[in-house]
Amino acid sequence: MVGVVGGGSSSTGAASTAQTVVANQSTSANWAGYVNSGAQFSSVSGSWVVPAVTGPTSGYSAFWVGLGGASSTSQALEQVGTESDYVDGEASYVAWYELVPAASQPLALTIHPGDQVSAQVTVHGTTVTVSLADKTTGKAVTKTLQMPSPDTSSAEWIAETPSTAASGLQGEILPLADFGTVDFTKASATAGGHTGSITDSHWTAEQVDLGSPREVFRGPGPGYAGPPPPDSLPRDQASAVATPSPLTSNGSAFSVSGQAVSAAGQGGMTPAVLPTAPG
Repeated sequence: MVGVVGGGSSSTGAASTAQTVVANQSTSANWAGYVNSGAQFSSVSGSWVVPAVTGPTSGYSAFWVGLGGASSTSQALEQVGTESDYVDGEASYVAWYELVPAASQPLALTIHPGDQVSAQVTVHGTTVTVSLADKTTGKAVTKTLQMPSPDTSSAEWIAETPSTAASGLQGEILPLADFGTVDFTKASATAGGHTGSITDSHWTAEQVDLGSPREVFRGPGPGYAGPPPPDSLPRDQASAVATPSPLTSNGSAFSVSGQAVSAAGQGGMTPAVLPTAPG
């Protein structure tokens, strides 16, 4: 998964619940949502309703919470979420997790459009726990995994256009599915024993807009989307826009509205290489 965001100075604590203004904003090739930085995070959680996707053209969309991956130097990202895809006239919905640089993996949880899901990622040392609960069906799945070097320098709540990259490296960013609007709620993060919302004063919040140009690329780290690369690197075939709304007054909820934009002369596309899950 890739994004481009800024960092902040390290600060942790356990007392203040004061909210701060989201002063930072950036544009990513395929992330839209909010990112916290400026602390070492141990947990992130959030909820959303699985959005339905429609045609007429093929597209992909992933919705997740995660830790790490928001820096150009990051080499890891721990995340869990859902994917809503529309390919060859059919919609599909899957639950997944990913511990970058490893490839994404499906979760044994059946989801449907309109289901309310709750997700959490927790890191303790080299142990990563990912949880996804379908509040509509009452089903849930939790996996406890080992990871050599988790990244805990950021926390994210993201709507994303997946890419063809199988393990967090180079790959084409896929066309965005027409998912309409997705609402993130109950967003919280924990760092240094303190739990707060996205705009808690213990960390720095940043709004990330998805605004990919026609040619973008997957950079050297899981959280990087920089200027156009040399012609030898893979490039996008379409563009999209997705914009998060302002946060609610308590800093724990927002929505993301997305729109696929076909490249000039492309008329939309169905990629030749499809991912097995967001990557």
